Amino acid sequence: MAAETIISGACAIALFLMSAAFFLTAWRVMKGPTLPDRIVALDMLTAIAIGFIAVIAIKTGFNLYIDIAIALGLVGFLATVAFARFVMHRGMQVGEEGAPDEAPAGNRTRRSGGHARRLH
Repeated sequence: MAAETIISGACAIALFLMSAAFFLTAWRVMKGPTLPDRIVALDMLTAIAIGFIAVIAIKTGFNLYIDIAIALGLVGFLATVAFARFVMHRGMQVGEEGAPDEAPAGNRTRRSGGHARRLH
């Protein structure tokens, strides 16, 4: 067997498996059930896209794709951090799956102007 045949077959298998992973992850983004689940799925979609780009770079021999994959990884990381900060500041809403029924009365705070104040 020639090396090109092995690489071509491995690329075809990798693309098939990543396509399956992409569709399952896209289903998780749409289905949820919570916002953190969707954020993790979006981060996974970024990782799968990086994998696609890497396989295409190997298959075509065009090395510029690797630089594009690195840039996508950096942007994906920053997006995940931004989403995580959003979830931390927003908190879990009452009634959302995985959230407590209501906050304890002594610990209720309202955020205003970057400072937390107690509700009376």
